[in-house]
Parts: sequence; structure tokens; C-alpha cells
Amino acid sequence: MLLGCGTPGVRGVAGTAPAPNVLWTPPPPGQPAAAPTAAPPELPADLAGRIAELKLTDVIDIALRNNTATSAAWADARSAAASYGAAKGQIYPTVALNGTVTAIRRTVSSAGQQAVEQQFSSPTLNLSWLLLDFGGRSGSIGAARAALLAADWTHNATLQSVVLAVEQAYFLYLGTKALLDAQQTTLKEAQTNLGAAEQRHRVGLATIADVLQARTALSQARLALQATQGDLQTTRGGLALSMGLPANIPYDIAVVPDTTIPLGVVEGVDTLITQALRARPDLAAQRALVDQARARVSVARSQALPTLALGGTAGETYFINPPAGSATSGNSYNATLTLSFPLFSGGTQIYNVKAASAAADAVARRAQGFEQQVVYQVFNAYYALRTSTQQVRTSRDLLASATESEQVALARYKAGAGSLLDLLTAQAALAAARAQAIQARLSWNTALAQLAHDVGILGLDGSSPLQLQTDTTGTPK
Repeated sequence: MLLGCGTPGVRGVAGTAPAPNVLWTPPPPGQPAAAPTAAPPELPADLAGRIAELKLTDVIDIALRNNTATSAAWADARSAAASYGAAKGQIYPTVALNGTVTAIRRTVSSAGQQAVEQQFSSPTLNLSWLLLDFGGRSGSIGAARAALLAADWTHNATLQSVVLAVEQAYFLYLGTKALLDAQQTTLKEAQTNLGAAEQRHRVGLATIADVLQARTALSQARLALQATQGDLQTTRGGLALSMGLPANIPYDIAVVPDTTIPLGVVEGVDTLITQALRARPDLAAQRALVDQARARVSVARSQALPTLALGGTAGETYFINPPAGSATSGNSYNATLTLSFPLFSGGTQIYNVKAASAAADAVARRAQGFEQQVVYQVFNAYYALRTSTQQVRTSRDLLASATESEQVALARYKAGAGSLLDLLTAQAALAAARAQAIQARLSWNTALAQLAHDVGILGLDGSSPLQLQTDTTGTPK
């Protein structure tokens, strides 16, 4: 009774906390520990030599090897393949071999009682073969085949999703690195401004207000730099996570200057939508699920229809101690052809058909809704890429004009013709222009990868087979 009133313990301690506002006390360290978990994944040996200069293809390769989502999707596909093979076994007959050994002892009361012992063995071969069931067997096989196709398409979609996630994390890390370099340049400029203001103040050419304004600008530059340094570690950990690696693993990526001119997509949005409706693996998986649901309707309908089955048995009996003058063995054969008509089941078969039909309609509606989402995703990604292309060009123009403005303001300040406020304003605009140029480039790279993913043609090496061309007009087509 006392044991029933309490809670079960865990390795000698209470199974739960004594009160809702009290922490649970874990077992002492001396107790046996739980089974160790699997060792965390590491960088492949072939990439260890350039661990500090990983490229995008290397990062994607590591992710596809270590990411648990791809492994789970592949395991689901292998399971579906095995289930499909099991379902195809319904086409063939079932053969079973049975064997029995029997010993009989009986007493015969004739001219005195005597015991009679008989021993015999009986191997039997049984055959069962379903010949006709009006769609039940073919429906089961079709449902298993559709499930296999859905699992395979889902695996492909998972691979593309992992590649997209890695590219997004990769470009974000690169963008944060570039922003950190830009802010370090801004910090140096702020330090130079402070030195110039202090020098002018010492010789009486500037007031203390100029010095204070320069110090304020320097502190703001330091704060922005420190925040970006923290963001850099965060994005670096996020990239490691997308590769399926611990966030603290020592690695880095090679920074290649990105001087390519942003390109526009040659194909129109309608062409890309049509291509997505053909190429998207997750949409193909949804369509396979519709076929699976419809095949289950055939299975449900067959339960209300006749079945024709062939059966047969062949047996041999061997007498181990046969009576004198008796046969030592005997055999028997039989064959049956069974035709079964389901007459009444309380409405179960009818409702099973209705349930399967309604479920198939629901799956078809979801697939239709998912198709509409695919159209919207391609539409949205297409115009996001066009917008990013324009923003890259505009941000480059903005950076050029802001740089020129800052140089003019600096020259005027050094010549004593301009104020420090004008210089600080120009340098703040230059810092913002640098950040916007970096963000625009980051957005363009991620938008290009997103569009290739949404169309369903994103390569496993991160490549985008979209046709691109330079738009020199700078205006949308």
C-alpha cells in the first residue's frame, strides 16, 4: 500500500519533486551514468587540410553528409521500398511446410489387457493462392508503390532544403564578415576625426564641442563594431549547425571578393512557375500521396466484392512402428477452389469505402492547396530576386556618391572651410551606404538560391541552373 501511494524512484532517488515549487534532485554522481550518446560528427578527413578555407561546395558537402534530416528521409525511403516489396508478394501463392510427430499409447482389452503403441510422422505441404479479389490486391500494391514514390520525392526535397539552408547561413556569415570589415574602416575614420578635432582644438581652430562630437561618433562606431563581432560568432555557429556540426568546432570559410555584376533572370515568371509545377519534388510527393489515397479506395471497395482463392494440401504419413502386416506409409492430397461472397457486415464495408473516398478527397485538396503555394513561392521569389538585383545596383551608386561626399567633406574640414558636423554627417552616410551595399549583395545571393529552390532546380553543389543575363538598363523588364 505504501509503495502504491508514492512515485517510482530513479536510481535510488525520488521519481518526482516533492512539491510543484521545488526542484527535483537528480541521482548522486556516483550512480551509474546513462549510456553515452553517439560521438558528435566531425569534419571529413579530406577537408581537414583546408579547415580554415572552406568553400561553399565544401560546406554543402559536409552538410549533406552530417545533416540528420537527409539521413532520416533516406531511411524513410528505404522503409517504403521494403514495404512495396512486401506488398508485391501478394501476387504470388503462399506455400507452407508443416510437420507433426504423433505418439499414441492405448490399452486393448482382448484376451487380457495389452498396451498398443503407435508412432507416426506427418509432413504436410499447404498451398494458398488468391486468384481474384476485384482490385484489393492491386490497390494494396498501388498504395505501397505510391508511398515509395512519395518517400523518394520527399528525400529529394529534403536534400534541396538542406542545401538552401546551408547557402542562406553561408551568405549570412559572409555578409557579417564584410560588415565587420566595413565597420572597422569606419572606426579608423572616427579615430582619425577625433585626432584631427583634438589637434585643431589645441591650436584654437576648433571648440571643445567638436572634440565631444568626434568622441561620440567614435563611441558609436565602437558599439556597432562590438555588436557585429557578436553577430559574427552567432552566424558562424548557425553555419556550423546547418552543416550538422557542433557550433564550437574550429573552422572558417575562404572569403572571395564578390565583384560580379548582379544578373537578372532570363525566364519569365510564368515559365518558371510551369517549370516548378513539373520539377518541385515536394509537389511530386504530394501528388504521390493522392495516388496512394485513391488506391486505398480500391482496397476498401474490394472488401465488399467476391474473392476467388485456390488452396491445396499434400501430406504423407510415415508409421514408425507399424503393426505386422500394415502399411508403413500413406499419403493424401486435396485441392480446393473457394469463391466467397460477402453478404452482410453491418454496414462496415460501405462506411469503409466512404471513409477512404473522403480521405482521398482531403489529400487531393491539400495537394491542390500546396500547388497554389508553389505558384506563390515562385512568384514571390522571382520578384524578390528582381528587387535585389535593382538594390545591388542602386546601393553601388549610393556607395560611390557617399564616398565622394565624405572625401569632399574631409578635404573641406582639413582646409578649415567645413565644420566637423558636416564631416560626421558625411561619414555616417558613408557607413550606412557600406552596410546597405553589403546587405543588398547578401539579399541577391540568397534570393537567387531561394528562386532556384522554389523552382525545384537547386543543385546539390549549390549551383543555380537559372538563365541569367546582365540588365544594363537598371529598370524592370
